[in-house]
Amino acid sequence: MANIGKSITLKGDLSGNEDLVIEGHIEGRVDLPNNQLTIGANGSCAAEVHAKTVVVVGKVTGNVTASERIEIQATGLVNGDVSAPRLIVQEGAVVNGSIEMGAKAKASQAAAAGASSGPVPIGEKKALA
Repeated sequence: MANIGKSITLKGDLSGNEDLVIEGHIEGRVDLPNNQLTIGANGSCAAEVHAKTVVVVGKVTGNVTASERIEIQATGLVNGDVSAPRLIVQEGAVVNGSIEMGAKAKASQAAAAGASSGPVPIGEKKALA
C-alpha cells in the first residue's frame, strides 16, 4: 500500500497497481482500476477518480467512479458525481452531485470503456458516450 503524506501536494495524472491512501492533496486525475483508493481524514482530492474501490473520509472535488464500491464515511465530502455498482453513505457524509449505482452504473462504465476502444468494423454502429 502506498501513502501520500499530509504535507505532500501532487499535481497531474496518477496511476498505479497498488492500493493508495491520500492524506495530502492531489490535483488532476487518479486512475487505479484494480485497486482501492482511500482519501484520508486529512486528505483532499481535486480530481477525476477511477478505482476499483473508493473510500472517502476527507474531501473530493470531482467525479468519482468505482468498478465495485464507493464508501463515503461520516466525515467525507464529495462535490461531484458518483458512480458505482454499490454505494455506502454514512450518516453525516455529504454528496453534492448525482448518484448512479447498480446495473445502471455498470452499463455506463461499460459504455464509457467501449467508447474508447479501437475501430468499429464497417457496417456496425458504435454509440457515443
